[in-house]
Amino acid sequence: MLDTLMEYGLFLAEAVTIVIAVGAIVLIIAAALHKNQGGDDVIEVTRLNDRFDQLTLPLKMAALPGKAFKAERKADKKVRKADAKDAVETPRSRIYVLDFKGDIRASGASSLREEISAILGLAEAGEQVLVRLENSGGTVHDHGLAASQLARLKEHGLKLTVAVDKVAASGGYMMACIADHILAAPFAVLGSIGVLAQVPNVHRLLEGHGVDVEMFKGGAFKRTVTMLGENTDADRKKFQSEIDEIHHLFKQFVAQHRPQLDLETVATGEHWFGHDALALQLCDTIGTSDDWLMAQRQDADLLHVRYRQHESLGKRFGLAVSDTPSRALDRVLQRLWESRLG
Repeated sequence: MLDTLMEYGLFLAEAVTIVIAVGAIVLIIAAALHKNQGGDDVIEVTRLNDRFDQLTLPLKMAALPGKAFKAERKADKKVRKADAKDAVETPRSRIYVLDFKGDIRASGASSLREEISAILGLAEAGEQVLVRLENSGGTVHDHGLAASQLARLKEHGLKLTVAVDKVAASGGYMMACIADHILAAPFAVLGSIGVLAQVPNVHRLLEGHGVDVEMFKGGAFKRTVTMLGENTDADRKKFQSEIDEIHHLFKQFVAQHRPQLDLETVATGEHWFGHDALALQLCDTIGTSDDWLMAQRQDADLLHVRYRQHESLGKRFGLAVSDTPSRALDRVLQRLWESRLG
């Protein structure tokens, strides 16, 4: 009996030691992460010219003989030194590059706001901004705000190009149409100038199980169609009129920024791929954002601007746990929404 108790005690001691050791390691890692992350929200700027050069360097090393590679590196350094000297005397033009990847709620609009505010603090009228946009649409008010952020650039006299490598549909096209120039890849999806609302109704299911749903309204149209109660023809008519009004506003917005469009043709809710979109003037040229940037890099500094919001490790963990159901629902809705464009 005594031997058993001693073995059990040793087991407990070992278990406690392991737990303490693991806990200490976790705390050390967490402290290191917190230290490295810093405590402030920051604007990160990357010079894409250098990135393109770094991508080419390993190929040159492999393809060129040793002497030829050294000679080219020496020539590159000489050119860069001369460019740096010229830049002091005659500064090169700047092109600011932003990325926007949309979702149902256009959640990237908050970062876009900060990035654009940072650019407007430095940029001069006539300079260019390229937005690499990937957005299949979502809620009206969220995408309206995101579009308004892009409009700020033009209001301050900057030239705006939107590059659509994959999709700019519905609310995504609402954003894209603000641009002075829309560049689309050959199989990019554009258009979907329409409004969609789907409301499931389980009234008959509930009624079959003896469940009544009562709704009290102050205002005849405070609520029209409902998921739980019985919908009337008057409810449906009012709801449809609201959808039509939003569609009308959407078309007005697009017409304001792209008056060359034939809205009777393109504002049907349909979408088109690159070359067909070009024929309908939904975009201006066919090409990818990569080719556009590489064509500009010899004559301009390409500055990729990104807003990074600081969050402590504990906050990030808490948000990850609390947002999991919401994010899962958003992913389901996003896939359902994108399936319309497939």
